Amino acid sequence: MKKSLCLATLVIAGSIGFTGLSGAQVAGSTTVGITVTESSEVALGWSVKKTILGQTVYNDAGDKVGKVMDLIITPQRNVSYAIVGAGGFIGIGRHDVAIPASQLSEKGGRLVLAGATKDVIKSLPPFDYAEDTARRDQLVASAEADIVKGKEKVTELRDKASTATADAKAKFGAQIVRLQGDVKLVESKVGQMKKAGAKQWKSLEASMAAATERLRKSLETTAS
Repeated sequence: MKKSLCLATLVIAGSIGFTGLSGAQVAGSTTVGITVTESSEVALGWSVKKTILGQTVYNDAGDKVGKVMDLIITPQRNVSYAIVGAGGFIGIGRHDVAIPASQLSEKGGRLVLAGATKDVIKSLPPFDYAEDTARRDQLVASAEADIVKGKEKVTELRDKASTATADAKAKFGAQIVRLQGDVKLVESKVGQMKKAGAKQWKSLEASMAAATERLRKSLETTAS
């Protein structure tokens, strides 16, 4: 029997544990618990704890794609996405992807994601939790602002060099080369940071901070 994960009232805790709950419990004006109809739906559904979380996901060729790491639940209590850790499948350290729950099915006791080739999984952007990326976004934005300043300074130095004496041109040329190198390094670090998943970007934070600090010092030196 093939089941869909899009159950109207799938409960993350797995088994409910409230035996004999036939009606709604009320706290103030907020309805708590489940109705008799909802209880039947839950009983017929999948236990998240027992049959979904941590379970291996296969493609239709029988290859192991990854494991279900988390489920994303909408405010309407529907399962929208399964977060699948698929880094090992595509040969990288960590690559969590969000898969629409409707695309997962159960066949022969296995969770199956049809059409999940390595190329398809690689093409999916890594999944990040919003709270995990807030600091990364701030760091990237700050670094990109430094990159803009660096490029503007390079343009300024080139303009000065165009009308300078031979000795001054040599000095400006050295500053331009240094600044361009520093800008290129920060651009590289920003690119790596943007591609890194939530569990990876923190390992790049120190090296990007060092690169941006070097660029800022170069800007201060050329400005003086």
